[in-house]
Amino acid sequence: MKVLVIGGGGREHAMAWKISQSPRVDRVFVAPGNVGTFFDAENIAINPLDFPKVIQFAKENKVELVAVGPEQPLCAGIVDALRSEGLRVFGPSKAAAQLEGSKIFCKNTLKAGLIPTADFATFTDADAAMDYLRNRDDLPVVVKADGLAAGKGVYVCKNREEALQAVQEMSVDMKFGQAGTKLVIEEKLDGQEASVLAITDGKTILTLPPCQDHKAAWDGDKGPNTGGMGAYCPAPLVDEKMLHWIEENILVRTVHVMNRQECPFSGVLYAGLMIGRQGVKVLEYNTRFGDPECQPLLMRLKTDLVDIMEATIDRKLDKLGTVEWDPRPTVGVVMASDGYPGKSEYGFPISGLDEVAKMPDVKVFHSGTQVNDKGEIVNAGGRVLTVTAFGDSIALAKKNAYEAVRKIRWERAWCRHDIADKAIAMEIGSN
Repeated sequence: MKVLVIGGGGREHAMAWKISQSPRVDRVFVAPGNVGTFFDAENIAINPLDFPKVIQFAKENKVELVAVGPEQPLCAGIVDALRSEGLRVFGPSKAAAQLEGSKIFCKNTLKAGLIPTADFATFTDADAAMDYLRNRDDLPVVVKADGLAAGKGVYVCKNREEALQAVQEMSVDMKFGQAGTKLVIEEKLDGQEASVLAITDGKTILTLPPCQDHKAAWDGDKGPNTGGMGAYCPAPLVDEKMLHWIEENILVRTVHVMNRQECPFSGVLYAGLMIGRQGVKVLEYNTRFGDPECQPLLMRLKTDLVDIMEATIDRKLDKLGTVEWDPRPTVGVVMASDGYPGKSEYGFPISGLDEVAKMPDVKVFHSGTQVNDKGEIVNAGGRVLTVTAFGDSIALAKKNAYEAVRKIRWERAWCRHDIADKAIAMEIGSN
């Protein structure tokens, strides 16, 4: 069997690596891939948004399964385009991907399904948004660009002044391009964030172990929002009782309301949640595996990922049987280029990868890497690597991940140092 993975980040490296372990799979192609997928699969120099070339390659190479990683091609309709040519694709349709592609669509869907979320207002121009802020109490709010902004189009604002500045940057200065032409302004929720991902075929829901991402750039959840600086799985914040509640009151309701809206959902449904004194509320939905959550999550998966994807495509998830997971937790630490999430310098040689490759229970997933004309692996993006490790406890998984991080070097590389500390504190408190 031949499989094509669409994308070139750490999530796609993890997907390709896991798919390649299937005894049913002979070859795994990744378009366009990165240095990590070069070693674990076969890279294909095709832009994921060039649908005709993707279709041509898949047909010429008799690809039997296409797995789409990133949000951009999903929201642009790659699943519809490939399915119309008779290809089997894992991922949501363009209509269903609006859950991620439009914050306004997402909030309206949550409202229609009576799904708990923050109170919100939506705007189609900057002046109306600014008038709204000036006429409401000076309270913390969250300002979100409606469209895709690589995880950066969300500003948590302590006061009116910061919120007005956020609107200025998004909708006047157009910092995120067309993504900021429409806005959502919502109440700021307090608590801890958690990620609960599920795979659904539109009628059956397979809920995956909860994860916890770290969006802020710096230790202590300070600094600007990023695409994610690390994650761990499972997240003890979400116990079995809470997970069952989330399934019934959030995931099931979302699948049902999407069906009612004639946007049936198939693929990965990712609920970004805030858990605090107000209970559990949905912050956002993604319509694919998260990055970096995918890396520690798939490290733990023991069931064949291809079986899961095909059961989803065939709407036979109810026939899949029990999904097996490694009982050990995993921690993934993102190593980034200096300046991320702002402007970064690229092209610095990376050392230590061969040494880390010899470490047991550790896997380095590549995101922003390339090979220079000297044959050296260099940094080529903001988020460069996700160093992911097993441990018999979350504390030991963190220890193993950071031991590997310390062996990897390039000029001005950096990372957060507190990934999984919240979970470790909960582990200590429960003992």
